[in-house]
Amino acid sequence: MALMHTPPLELGKSPSPFELLGVDGQKHSLQEFTSGKALVLMFICNHCPYVKAIEDRLIQLGHDCKQIDVSVVAICSNDPENYSEDSFEKLQERWREKKYPFPYLHDPDQKVAKEYGAVCTPDFFVYDSQMKLAYRGRLDDSWKDETQVKKRELFTAVQELANGKQISSAQTPSMGCSIKWSK
Repeated sequence: MALMHTPPLELGKSPSPFELLGVDGQKHSLQEFTSGKALVLMFICNHCPYVKAIEDRLIQLGHDCKQIDVSVVAICSNDPENYSEDSFEKLQERWREKKYPFPYLHDPDQKVAKEYGAVCTPDFFVYDSQMKLAYRGRLDDSWKDETQVKKRELFTAVQELANGKQISSAQTPSMGCSIKWSK
């Protein structure tokens, strides 16, 4: 497991279009997630211990964002052949089992992750209502222990965007396992 941190911010960048198959069996494109007050796009997977540690908080984030008209979508770009826990079928199982309140998309050829410059799981990209990158940081201030969370950094940023404000706090890079690239 290689620990990675997200690179320096490229604020203001527009998201790249995509069309991916979701674990719900439907094709999803970027366009269907752009009508809200903001968009949270996150690269996650099933097997990463960093994602597993925050999974329930991601689910809560999905519910909280729905309440304020913010779209959330997750993408798994890990190599499904060498990481069977991240296969399409296993993604479907996890999505159903945990009742994710957001679409979970599969990027088996890893083109979307490369286009976005995603490097780790989790890797978060938050776009404002104009679809400009406004936040690329961590979920909160305690990835390992939910009981120690004092600041929900990503959700605070999303709330500010939903209220038409600029993000007021510093953005701390996210960290996690490297994306498992195909050879």
